[in-house]
Amino acid sequence: MILDDLFKRNIRLTDERKNHFETNHPEMENQMEKVKETLLNPDIIVRSRTDYQVELFYKHYPVTPVTEKYLCVVVKVSNDDIFIITAYFTDSVKKGELIWQKR
Repeated sequence: MILDDLFKRNIRLTDERKNHFETNHPEMENQMEKVKETLLNPDIIVRSRTDYQVELFYKHYPVTPVTEKYLCVVVKVSNDDIFIITAYFTDSVKKGELIWQKR
């Protein structure tokens, strides 16, 4: 599956990765619309402090399967490929280099 982000990049989501986050984070089942929305219209994007090629897209949702949370979509950006590693709901935005923020 190919998804777009707010920078108009094509981001790959394999069945294996989708199964990974739906299995490891059961609350993520049936959340693909939120994943797409988070990539296209995030509140904030930060670079991982542990891997320079990883971008974390966050969007706040007042209602999720696990109460009010941010959705974090973790994207690996290399020279020849951009793909989703995982996605999960969280209470907070991780620290890291600010890439983009909604005004």
